[in-house]
Amino acid sequence: MAKEILRIEVDEGLRKEAEVLFSRLGLDLDTAVNLFLRQCVLRGELPFTAEDQHFSKKTLEAMAEAERLAKDPSAKSYGSVEELKAALES
Repeated sequence: MAKEILRIEVDEGLRKEAEVLFSRLGLDLDTAVNLFLRQCVLRGELPFTAEDQHFSKKTLEAMAEAERLAKDPSAKSYGSVEELKAALES
């Protein structure tokens, strides 16, 4: 199989972080990119969901709950860490 050089532009910091990750997985950058391309071709799509979401569903639900509680005037609140500790210990 003939090889071809592929030139891509990547943020330097991203490249360095990716190289560290791939190294831990026993891969170099070339092999990781080839693996990614092969998976795209085999699947006929990206091998992952492309979302702008960096949090798990559980984390997003907890964040939404915290926002609701922060806006709820009847929600219990504490004026100090000591007050919170006392409530937790009782």
